[in-house]
Amino acid sequence: MKIEGEAKLLRIFVGSADKVNNTPLYEFIVFAAKRYGLAGATVLRGVMGYGANSMVHSAKILSISEDLPIVIELIDQEDKIDGFIASVEKYFDNLKYGVLVTSEKVHVLHYASAAKKRSIS
Repeated sequence: MKIEGEAKLLRIFVGSADKVNNTPLYEFIVFAAKRYGLAGATVLRGVMGYGANSMVHSAKILSISEDLPIVIELIDQEDKIDGFIASVEKYFDNLKYGVLVTSEKVHVLHYASAAKKRSIS
């Protein structure tokens, strides 16, 4: 798969405790993106944040939070990203901690898989 030039970056902000059928939502989304054939996905865990409910969540030792911020970044061509979000947005309806979804146009400068290692016989 080759992706270069104009593309779309989708960011989905969720809580680490949000689940779909006992699977963490972020994990569910990444595997759904892989099945959908998106070019790439990355999950980032935040150490502190707050959202629409204004409750601060923190990873400090003395402050136990059951829900840390998670950002899932997905990238591909605009039509694929639009189709993907339409296929998963139904899972955002009943989340315990809420969700924020953003997108932006990006310019892909370089996208390549790792070089395959050759075995020496």
